[in-house]
Order: sequence, then structure tokens, then C-alpha cells
Amino acid sequence: MKNIIFIAPPAAGKGTQSDLLVHKYGYVHISTGDLIREEIASGTPIGAHVASIIESGKLVSDEIVTELLKNRLEKDDAQNGFILDGYPRNIKQAEILADIAKDLGIDIETVLYLEMDEQTAMHRALGRVTCPKCARSYNKYEDAMKPKNGLMCDDCNTELIGRSDDTEETFKVRFQSYIENTLPLLEYYKEKGILNVIDNSGTPEETFNNIESVI
Repeated sequence: MKNIIFIAPPAAGKGTQSDLLVHKYGYVHISTGDLIREEIASGTPIGAHVASIIESGKLVSDEIVTELLKNRLEKDDAQNGFILDGYPRNIKQAEILADIAKDLGIDIETVLYLEMDEQTAMHRALGRVTCPKCARSYNKYEDAMKPKNGLMCDDCNTELIGRSDDTEETFKVRFQSYIENTLPLLEYYKEKGILNVIDNSGTPEETFNNIESVI
């Protein structure tokens, strides 16, 4: 299977599409955010150091993220196809990733850009709700992703909750950061000939069909 990098604005559906790929094709979903949280939970020296950085309000350095990512990519399950979600976020990280891939003998074969305008992305972000018990995601504004019974999970009948940072103000900040830092990656990967722009205007199922036509 082709190794995949997802690039998309906030709330464009990277998590949903990653889950579909994992369940249908057996991809390993790698999120640097998850790697950081897992390292903290494990209580390792690196995890304790990262926790202190986050508690002080600072950003985790590229060096630490690089070490965690490289360790994850070295595991056997990643050899059968992986999805990188949330990394790289800028050109510097893309160059670091290229070095990691070269060191490990890994090919990054396709970059999927889930295209979405700011207003649509914000609409989706403000409608996101998640089950705190089983982690299933829904959207109260999108017909294809609405829960069937009010704001209760279809699977375990637990009340759904929204993300505290899903407000119009915080979304606009995140989207502007995306424009400034992440969009240049499109040109970077276009020059390498591995960028694929995915029509993301329809339902999650339609987007997934578009992804399958590429991979």
C-alpha cells in the first residue's frame, strides 16, 4: 500500500478519512499529537519532559517530535502502509520527514490534500461532537454525520460533547495559521510530483471514493 500524508484545513475530515482507510485497508494511523500524549501517559523521561514543556505553555520542539515520529515509523506495523496526520505542518518539517524516510528506507508515495474553503471548514468545526465513551465522531450540522437520536451516540447511547476549542474565534486563528504555514507544503509536494488534490465538497463517503481512486 502507498504511504500517505494528509494535508487539510482544520475540520476538513482528516480523522474521518483516516479511520475509513484504517478499517478498510489496514493502514496504521500516525498522529504526532497522539504520539506526544502516549509518551506523556507512559511516564518515560521524554514524556515527563514533554509534559513540563506543555504545562509551561510552550510548543514541543521539532527535535522531540522528530524522535517520537522516527521511533514510531521504525515499528514493524508501519512497514505495511501508514497515514501521517498532522505532520508535516511546514516546509521545515517536510524536509525533516524526507531525511527520516531516507534513513529508514521508507517511500512517501502520495500526498492527499483535502480541499475545503474557510466557511465550509468553520461550519463543520462548530458542529463537531464526539462520544466520550467510544470516541465516535459526529457533526450536528451535516446530514451525513448527524447522530440519529438528538445528541446521543448511535453506538453506546452516551451524550455527545463538543470540543472546547471549537469556537468561531479560535477556528479563525487556527485557519490563519494553516494558511501561513501549511499551504506552502502544497507547492513543495507538487514539485515532487506526489500531490493529489481531493474533491472534499461532498459527503464523507464521496470523499473516500475520491481518495480510493488515487491510492
